[in-house]
Amino acid sequence: MSTIEPQTAHSVINPKMTRVLSGMRPTGWLHLGHYHGVLENWVKLQHEYDCYFFVADWHALTTHYDNPQSLAAHTQDMVIDWLAAGVDPEKATLFVQSAMPEHAELHVLLSMGTPLSWLERIPTYKDQQAKLREKDLATYGFLGYPLLQAADILLYRAQLVPVGADQVSHVELTREVARRFNHLYGKPLDAETVQTQAYSNMGKKAAKQYQQWAKQYQQEGDTEALQQAQTLLAASGSLSALEREVLSGHLTGSGRVILPEPQALLTTASKMVGLDGEKMSKSYGNTISLRESPDAVRDKIRKMPTDPARVRRTDAGNPERCPVWNLHQVYSSLEVQQWVVTGCTTAGIGCLDCKQPVIDEINKILAPMRERARPFEEDTGQLNTILKQGAARARDTAQETLKEVRQSMGLIGRWSS
Repeated sequence: MSTIEPQTAHSVINPKMTRVLSGMRPTGWLHLGHYHGVLENWVKLQHEYDCYFFVADWHALTTHYDNPQSLAAHTQDMVIDWLAAGVDPEKATLFVQSAMPEHAELHVLLSMGTPLSWLERIPTYKDQQAKLREKDLATYGFLGYPLLQAADILLYRAQLVPVGADQVSHVELTREVARRFNHLYGKPLDAETVQTQAYSNMGKKAAKQYQQWAKQYQQEGDTEALQQAQTLLAASGSLSALEREVLSGHLTGSGRVILPEPQALLTTASKMVGLDGEKMSKSYGNTISLRESPDAVRDKIRKMPTDPARVRRTDAGNPERCPVWNLHQVYSSLEVQQWVVTGCTTAGIGCLDCKQPVIDEINKILAPMRERARPFEEDTGQLNTILKQGAARARDTAQETLKEVRQSMGLIGRWSS
């Protein structure tokens, strides 16, 4: 599998013409780890790029196929949190994966030519099997989910895919799949006929010279012959656009780019620590949700463990041993952090004093989220409208891609609608 150089937002020319695609599995209410790890970035990207954000509910079934009862509720709660965090349906296209059967169709079509070994060597395949030992993951859905992910990306011809370092291999697979598809199908089904007609239109002498240079390049790697052939091709005014495209593809052994290869847009991994000092995760029960009430935020943080050496109020402590210090590093100013260090190490402040600035800052961040969420909590019809409108916009783009994919694979004829 080839390697790629992950991109940064600043390395892309003309961002507004660049499409970004990203999705999240529906997990219900989101927490501060999700906000700092994903949503904060989405909110920035939507102002700079043509963004498509989707609920990956089919992906959720690859590991939870035996418990789908909560999918609908989790989808609703998660999208409300997206909107609460500041994702704007007027600036980004939001939709649910299962509302778009085009994803499944492209997945099937790509599976026809994707080697099984490509899926088996994805690093996360065996990693997830090891982590989820209690589940039976000997299914095609689990093996094939990276290819479904490739279909998600290629269906919209996304140029950039925001991922963490552990997901770069999935974007690499997508590039491999796109390259193989373009190689197999990136030429007309009647390419030989078009090629013969192109030689005839070029004229006998020019065609002979072109074929000679093509042979020198293909057999000997003569780059000068390649340049000569390309120059002759560009100067030949008697060729149609299709004929020129076919001859160019024949020359270099490539075809038309039907499915562009995406780039990974590397995102910084969230360092959000939970209430117990471990990574913030629902499975650890150590989260603060994006719609947590002010009282709940206060109570959760006040109950957080602190430096075990501070048994009494008069005992000096060490912030480096205290989970609350991790939150100060995320939410507190340098001035407040210095106040914490001095107060803790000299026993000048108590642990509840230390926790109050964190409580205040988190509630300050969550207050506008609670306000933005309230209309959708009270009227889920608005949410459904947003997702339906997003699916309609996404479908227009998806159908354009599928039309070309079907045609390139010989699946469009008189029987097609």
